[in-house]
Amino acid sequence: MAVSCESDHLDRFALVCLIILLPKLSFSTRALRPITGFSVDLIQRDSPFSHTYNPTISNFDRLHDSFRRSFSRLGRYKSTLLSQKTLIQSRIIPSEGEYLMNVSIGTPQVELLGIADTGSDLIWTQCKPCMQCFKQIPTLFDPKKSSTYHEIPCDAKPCGELYQSTCGSEHDTCEYSYSYGDRSFTKGNLAAETLIIGSASLPKVLFGCGHENGGTFDESGSGLIGLGGGSLSLVSQLGDSIGGKFSYCLVPLSAESYVTSKISFGSAGVVSGSRAVSTPLAQNRDPETFYYLTLEAISVGKKRLVYESTNYPSPKAGVATNEGNIIIDSGTTLTFLPAGFYDDLVLALEEAIDAEKVSDPRGVLSLCFRESSSISIPTITAHFTGADVVLQPLNTFAKLEDDLFCFTMVSSNDLAIFGNLAQMNFLVGYDLQGGTVSFKPTDCSSQTI
Repeated sequence: MAVSCESDHLDRFALVCLIILLPKLSFSTRALRPITGFSVDLIQRDSPFSHTYNPTISNFDRLHDSFRRSFSRLGRYKSTLLSQKTLIQSRIIPSEGEYLMNVSIGTPQVELLGIADTGSDLIWTQCKPCMQCFKQIPTLFDPKKSSTYHEIPCDAKPCGELYQSTCGSEHDTCEYSYSYGDRSFTKGNLAAETLIIGSASLPKVLFGCGHENGGTFDESGSGLIGLGGGSLSLVSQLGDSIGGKFSYCLVPLSAESYVTSKISFGSAGVVSGSRAVSTPLAQNRDPETFYYLTLEAISVGKKRLVYESTNYPSPKAGVATNEGNIIIDSGTTLTFLPAGFYDDLVLALEEAIDAEKVSDPRGVLSLCFRESSSISIPTITAHFTGADVVLQPLNTFAKLEDDLFCFTMVSSNDLAIFGNLAQMNFLVGYDLQGGTVSFKPTDCSSQTI
């Protein structure tokens, strides 16, 4: 499996994965042998499974915080786009709208909690010695105590393929430096190490060992695990060993959620069955990190609204004009839609819902209803190419007060994103070799998925 390193300067955390050989400090890529599969829990940041769970914070406050982060994340997407003009299962833990993935690194193993992010590639974690580090609850990784840690020299190919790299002043080691749209940053050494995910042990994985990190990071995690389409991501580096397949099932956000979400790779990442629908991944889109789908329409009940948008990057030559007009992302809570189309969608909902229209007291969401009795929410269907995804009320509306319900899709003048609230209680599968994303209605809180 030929692998090259590409930069990822979009999001806040990352563990950068690249499989390499280390004989006599000569670096070359290699293919992993086929893996039956592994799974890991995805842990919701504000769930009881999270280190930072605070039972005194209301679910309404958690939701509003995650909504605000969605707008910040949208800005980072825009910045990145403009600047560029087998059975493996793991636990995913949501981190205020983001999901944390529990993995281990090094020999002996040290537990890491990194944001599982389909919008990023680079993988990094905080490391000792810390010249500047944000506070973290998980144990800080000390590379000097690991027998399998190897620093990457400056003349190795991966060093030249980082977004920004320099040669260490004291040693001939590759140093990386990444900054993000929200003024967060990470700096450190590029290194190879053993990564353990679920039951799978992955030797000689390339990652960023950060010694200077700061900004908006919080103490719940220590890094990011990139699941994007670029060559540095965990998914890309596993490559043929998992058949290019992974899937996740996100448990609905709840004040008292004692069930974790799941992310699965390889044979466990296959989504199939009579209720599964599949849509093509748009090809030849920049950057390769993001997963682009083609949304054709959204229906409110029987009223179909044709989706048109110019708020997405110009396609490469040979790509249909409307192809790849929305990004699917596990790390953005809200769904963002083009302003004109969004206005038509809101009008259709206002006509279909017999309830008092009110404003969001916190000014985050634009369409809210006050419940005087039981509100009947119409069926909303997202019509992707070849796949009609029927959304339930929990995918489209959130209860922000005891009697206040708000629409969780919002207007954007920049680009369109299909967020994680819209994906909850779906088994969402990515087949990168087949070039598809599949959706299957699923009770994600079930332990038998």
